[in-house]
Amino acid sequence: MASELDTLELNLTLGVIKGVRRVSIYGDAYNSFEAIPYARPPLGKLRFLAPQPVGPWQGVRDCTHYASRAIQRNMQTGIVSGSEDCLYLNVYTQTLTSDKPLPVMVWIHGGGFIQGEGTPVLYGPDYFMSKPVVLVTFNYRLCSLGFLKLKDPGLSVPGNAGLKDQVMAIRWVRDHIAAFNGDPHNITVFGESAGGASVHYLMISPQTKGLFQKAIPQSGVVLNEWANLSMIDAPLRLARFHGYTGPNVDAEVLKYLRSLPAEKLVDHALVTDEERRNGGVFSFGPTVEAYVGEDCIVPTNPLKMVRNSWSNEIPIMIGGTSFEGLFMYFSLKMFPQRMNSFKRDPERILPQEIRESNSLEQNTELSTRLIQLHFGTRQPSDECRDQFLDLYSFKMFWHGIYRTVLARINYATTNTFLYRFDFDSPDFNLYRTKFCGQDPVRGVAHADDLSYLFFSDDAWKVAPESLERKTIQRMVSMWTSFALNSDPNCELIKPLQWQAVTKEHPFLALNISEQLELEDLPEREKLEVWNSVYNEGTLF
Repeated sequence: MASELDTLELNLTLGVIKGVRRVSIYGDAYNSFEAIPYARPPLGKLRFLAPQPVGPWQGVRDCTHYASRAIQRNMQTGIVSGSEDCLYLNVYTQTLTSDKPLPVMVWIHGGGFIQGEGTPVLYGPDYFMSKPVVLVTFNYRLCSLGFLKLKDPGLSVPGNAGLKDQVMAIRWVRDHIAAFNGDPHNITVFGESAGGASVHYLMISPQTKGLFQKAIPQSGVVLNEWANLSMIDAPLRLARFHGYTGPNVDAEVLKYLRSLPAEKLVDHALVTDEERRNGGVFSFGPTVEAYVGEDCIVPTNPLKMVRNSWSNEIPIMIGGTSFEGLFMYFSLKMFPQRMNSFKRDPERILPQEIRESNSLEQNTELSTRLIQLHFGTRQPSDECRDQFLDLYSFKMFWHGIYRTVLARINYATTNTFLYRFDFDSPDFNLYRTKFCGQDPVRGVAHADDLSYLFFSDDAWKVAPESLERKTIQRMVSMWTSFALNSDPNCELIKPLQWQAVTKEHPFLALNISEQLELEDLPEREKLEVWNSVYNEGTLF
């Protein structure tokens, strides 16, 4: 936990804020301004609407402590916590004066669009504050509060309010970050899992053109099935779940949902087995909007948007961890019967878009191809946990990531740097511990890269000469070098030269382990089989 020094005040065009000088876990002093409002509280009649601009305030606003997370239900404990009044951001910077303004890095947290927070509980700035950058973290609305979708244009709830919160936050950064010594013309947006998919949505949305200059989607893209929802009648189902007996009329459903306490709007069980079969994991999330309004983020199929995106003209870093599927370890341990679903329904392994475009005979052949890829001669069953975890790595994460890389190779005009995070610490891969508990499991799980980018309440000060400390330094150096120069190459990785992917070398990636190596992805063979499931024109 960072220690505090003196407080300080800063003048914004909206009013005066009071921050505090802190010292990071590794002794770097920095300025901290937390719980700055970037939009009006989305309460009352503003519930479910796009965010509204924040107005000026009188006096000095205390920004020495972070705001509550967005209200949410913890997926593991079932406990509901947080606040509906959540649209606040945090700004951290080494210095408020320098010869040149500093590059700005805006972090979007993950959590499946239903949980998570942009606070130092999970995303402390300590490691980044060793570098001359301005770091911004923030909360956005989650679950139904952030992603309710109604068809009636008169109600102004077309969907994606949570993504619109993100756009509002980045606009706020563009307009006000100069006061914090940040460069509004050099903004990098980065995020992981649902945060990575959010970054990708912002990359392809016409609403964000020119708002940022670089992007880093980590372990999540819009081409992952879970990141693009199309649940039918979710608002009505949510209302019925909590006792609504009225007609299926959007205005009446909205009125009822606005009458409920916020706790109920994030506490429900609505996903059907058919929706799970189609890749649906959560009840509410990003979606093609019900109609195209002036603030529309996702007007059409994201695959089409990827091809013609304005962000094909900006550089990106993209990648994932070497064993993404470990995030399902606890679920499969607790409910091993889930692993029998592919035996009963082999076509379930196929993405919905593939199943719907082929005949039953074709789907049988394709599903057999993928089952043999991941299970060999074995039948998928509750005795195949490791094979299922491997399957989830590709089905839920890596293939969507790689389709995005292929799209960039074919449509982008600038660099795409691909990475694979493979550093397997015995005890500092903090997310593997969350997913697997104290079971003697190794591997680099979904989100384990975050242990080396952000200090959290679960972390500790590691030894100066440890591989964990070296990995923190390498990760932060590459990420901040990219923010500064559009190039992740830096002193700490020399003499290695991280090269971007090309048509000639489409699998070229930096493998980040105890050593750094530039090589073809070890997942190449399996990714090529997954590629073969798609028809030409639907892969990217």
